[in-house]
Amino acid sequence: MSSSDYVLIEGLEVRTVIGIYDWERDIRQSVRLDLKMAWDISKAAQTDDIADTLDYKAVSKRLISYVEESSFGLIESLAEACAKIVISEFDVAWLRLKMSKPGAVRGSENVAVVIERSVSSQRKQQ
Repeated sequence: MSSSDYVLIEGLEVRTVIGIYDWERDIRQSVRLDLKMAWDISKAAQTDDIADTLDYKAVSKRLISYVEESSFGLIESLAEACAKIVISEFDVAWLRLKMSKPGAVRGSENVAVVIERSVSSQRKQQ
């Protein structure tokens, strides 16, 4: 794989239960995901066949479903769970995931965590 091949999903917004405060447990708030996933696109470029690439619609739908049904206190925990799904279910070798919680801090536009995970880092955690 070329080190410069990536599939991006940017600004995937999902409403979920997220937060550590009692009032946050009773409402749904928006989180935003930005993913950069290592993927060799050369075969798909030659065949022009969706079966030969990372189906970003399938990744998006899976993450939307998971996040909507989840209930985490911290965006750190939610980000880690999402990274595990992408790596284990979609055979992504490496990803960079930014999990944002817009408006979480008064006066700020956004707060976020950024994590990078790979197949090898997931194996170490098991």
